[in-house]
Amino acid sequence: MTATFPGFPPEALKFLRSLKRNNNREWFLEHKHIYEQGVKAPMVELVLALGREMKPFAPEMSWDPARAIYRIYRDVRFSPDKSPYKTHIAAVFNPRVMKRHNCGGLYFHVSPNEVEIAGGIYMPGAAELLAIRQHIAGHHKKFRSLIEAPEFNRLFGEVWGARLTRAPKGFPADHPAADLLRYKQFLADVSRPPELAESPKLLPTLVTLFRGMLPLVRFLNEPLKVAPQSDSVTSTVGKPPHPLP
Repeated sequence: MTATFPGFPPEALKFLRSLKRNNNREWFLEHKHIYEQGVKAPMVELVLALGREMKPFAPEMSWDPARAIYRIYRDVRFSPDKSPYKTHIAAVFNPRVMKRHNCGGLYFHVSPNEVEIAGGIYMPGAAELLAIRQHIAGHHKKFRSLIEAPEFNRLFGEVWGARLTRAPKGFPADHPAADLLRYKQFLADVSRPPELAESPKLLPTLVTLFRGMLPLVRFLNEPLKVAPQSDSVTSTVGKPPHPLP
């Protein structure tokens, strides 16, 4: 049976817009029941439906809402912005056998401004980045075939991310993949209008785009299955609201 999701109820985006204007503990506690019933509960329902649709062709990914869905509370310890709450709701999906923030994955968020859908690796640690670069250096033709495929380009355009100005240390400047080795992030993403969140089209849109991102994510994760992963939690996926939640 095909999974369905009717879309978030109207109060979800309304709540997130109001939270953006009233980002304080008193307001949130007063309206927390709306968040729980109108934002978080539908998000759990969506992630479960997404898992039912994706498991047949992405069985390695964890589709557990408890692992996937980000908390609404911001970590303000090192941020000049002390607003206590995120004004979006987000989820990330990674291979269940890998650390959540040390590998490539799939991501989406719903905010008052957009539905953002992304895949790749956002900020890999030093060990992960070196492993990925070595993998690209040895398999650059395969990597180019993935990111230059007509369907990938139609859906996402080009892979993007922060880059060095020259080839990284340890790799020759004239390597045939020197342009790819300069990347410090490997990302594919699209943005859709926020109204999509309220539509039954949200679930099939996520499935279509995540399916298109899977070859990239799997390629990036191949060397990380055997490479030592760093203890940092700086790696993750997507181009979520800046910075990543």
